[in-house]
Amino acid sequence: MTNLTSLTSPTSLTSLLVANRGEIAVRIFRTARALGLATVAVHSDPDADALHVRDADAAVRLPGAAPADTYLRGDLIIAAALAAGADAVHPGYGFLSENAGFARAVQDAGLAWIGPPPEAIEAMASKTRAKELVRAAGVPLLDPVDPATATAADLPLLLKAAAGGGGRGMRVVRDLDALKEELEAASAEARSAFGDGEVFAEPYVERGRHVEVQILADAHGTVWALGTRDCSLQRRHQKVIEEAPAPGLPDALRESLHQAATAAARAVSYRGAGTVEFLVTADGRPYFLEMNTRLQVEHPVTEAVFGLDLVALQLRVAEGAALPPAPPEPGGHAVEARLYAEDPARDWRPQTGVLRTLAVPGRVRVDTGFADGDTVGIHYDPMLAKVIAHAPTRAEAVRVLARALAEARIHGLTTNRELLVRSLRHPEFAAARLDTGFYDRHLAALTEDTPDSARALALVALAAALADAAPAPDAPLAARLGGWRNVPSQPQTRSYRSGETTYEIRYHPARSGPPVPVDQPGVRVLATGPALVTLEVDGIRRMFHVKHESNSPEVHIDSALGAHTLTRLPRFADPQDRTAPGSLLAPMPGTVVRVAEGLAPGSPVTAGQPLLWLEAMKMEHRIVSPASGTLTALHAATGRQVEFGALLAVVQEETPA
Repeated sequence: MTNLTSLTSPTSLTSLLVANRGEIAVRIFRTARALGLATVAVHSDPDADALHVRDADAAVRLPGAAPADTYLRGDLIIAAALAAGADAVHPGYGFLSENAGFARAVQDAGLAWIGPPPEAIEAMASKTRAKELVRAAGVPLLDPVDPATATAADLPLLLKAAAGGGGRGMRVVRDLDALKEELEAASAEARSAFGDGEVFAEPYVERGRHVEVQILADAHGTVWALGTRDCSLQRRHQKVIEEAPAPGLPDALRESLHQAATAAARAVSYRGAGTVEFLVTADGRPYFLEMNTRLQVEHPVTEAVFGLDLVALQLRVAEGAALPPAPPEPGGHAVEARLYAEDPARDWRPQTGVLRTLAVPGRVRVDTGFADGDTVGIHYDPMLAKVIAHAPTRAEAVRVLARALAEARIHGLTTNRELLVRSLRHPEFAAARLDTGFYDRHLAALTEDTPDSARALALVALAAALADAAPAPDAPLAARLGGWRNVPSQPQTRSYRSGETTYEIRYHPARSGPPVPVDQPGVRVLATGPALVTLEVDGIRRMFHVKHESNSPEVHIDSALGAHTLTRLPRFADPQDRTAPGSLLAPMPGTVVRVAEGLAPGSPVTAGQPLLWLEAMKMEHRIVSPASGTLTALHAATGRQVEFGALLAVVQEETPA
């Protein structure tokens, strides 16, 4: 990072409270400690033992679980700062980071606000005012559409929350008949995330690129435009892979984006870090989207390219320091991937549970709010970590990041890791043919199993079985001979499940030497142990690292063939595991936020009809009828919290005539 000691500050902060949680709080604390500041965390009840709490010098409880009762309670956060002796508040991103009222209240309490002036937040929170500012810089705009008067000619429309970002409260509408329902859903999601349900509509540009400019400004008139970022690969309007600089932009377009972003910052006397976002069409026309008056999730790629610590600069600017006239020269290329606890193949379904292992090798930066053994709960975003690679060229940075993710050991939860690796290695991404429709086109192919995947899983299951059967090296002789039988014609059998597929592994134990697999042509066992199995597959030696979970049927296997989690199956099925036909079970723990109007036992339903909506981990999920028939039971009610696998409703399928 660039040396910042030359930035002299009129005032000096001593203690910093971060009004946030997770990886951003941990990341801010890291810089605060390096600058000699004491650190204060706040936490909800579910976060009482979270990494950001353990990482701080002091922590203050915000009673409750829901964001509206905790991290969105500005009065409680300010009281916490005063009680803990903090003299500054950093909002991170999300929650109250773009709330002008909170910023003003922080300052009124005599605390330093690590962010832009409240007036600048208010100006950019007004989408109309923000667009007027960049219109003066000559950047074309997407004019808003009044949903009340929208016609088919206005489609498709993009609904957006007025009070925040991060994809919350965003919906694409392609059917006028669905507009009313989508407006209500977007407004409800925005209100839950930001405390403000205001939503507006604008034209949705197909196959556009999401390009943004990082801004940093001081109180002395200096404004830096720290290059561009491309954030086009998105799921549910939330970014997945980001990079800097945005590849393939003509110099003239890049310069015009810098000028527009700088002009917008100067127009509101901006201070601190911010981001101006644009949509660039396939033919290279830029449209201003919005200005985020906060630090962005993807700020590490800009830090890597410019050799800066943006959080340190935020703190210096808040202390009154003056920036040099120009930023340092950029160098190389950086790519960031967001690792989520979610299942992309099942509608991005978020996952909850214990994160057993999170280890990412290689020359990459890892920003995370979790450590081994931490629990991923239902209340917050399911992002586990951000992994960032920096290299002299884009191709090398992409290659380094893909390899680091492929070799990572992530145990305990289903994640999007495999999707990230395949995305980074996809020909379109490698060629920098980027647009926001990437996953609309390629998700099915990126998540499907292949014949190679089936062979790999069979080998993984064999490795799991051999590791399960292998005694520890220091085990007594009787244990080490325990797998041998007097009747060698009868192989030993172990069964494992991966998803919906069951693998029955059979092998002949040997009195001496490694076991011999059955029905695995071309496979020879070279060595076995509880944690490492070495196989020769078609003449190629492959090593399988195995981790067994205590008091759990799960087995985690990492190898060059990928990372897999298998479930050991008992010899006999439990009759209680059976579920009545037509039962709708909660796919995750969460809160029922809506039930379809008029729905009650006895109601006729059709296949695919939305019956109720669950909110979990900052996302809303529809539960639909699996078939046409009659609703015979309804166990869900608005506001009720449900556990994973809870019975929500039962649909009796109609009998064909």
